[in-house]
Amino acid sequence: MKMEITENKQNPLYKRSEVYFTIDHVGESTPGRNAVAEEVAKLTKSKRDCVVVTTVESVYGTGKSKGYAKVYESKEAALELEREYLLKRNGIEAPKADAEAPAEE
Repeated sequence: MKMEITENKQNPLYKRSEVYFTIDHVGESTPGRNAVAEEVAKLTKSKRDCVVVTTVESVYGTGKSKGYAKVYESKEAALELEREYLLKRNGIEAPKADAEAPAEE
């Protein structure tokens, strides 16, 4: 799998950069979201848990895919701004609070 970043826009309001990429995976299946996120993190020199991959779409008839990901400045910014289902798909979880003790009567 070879990845090329085709566009990288900075978005300081949301504390992130928006990355459009092309993946060349001739002879292989479309890479999974986790593999794509790790590659984006490596190319943008950020941490894996700051990358949220929104889409990865295969181009019909070729061994290429195009996609879009958001690279946040910190995990906290991603947790604050990103939708919950996308965080879950990307394996980014909020720190779990201690279970609340049941109220006594």
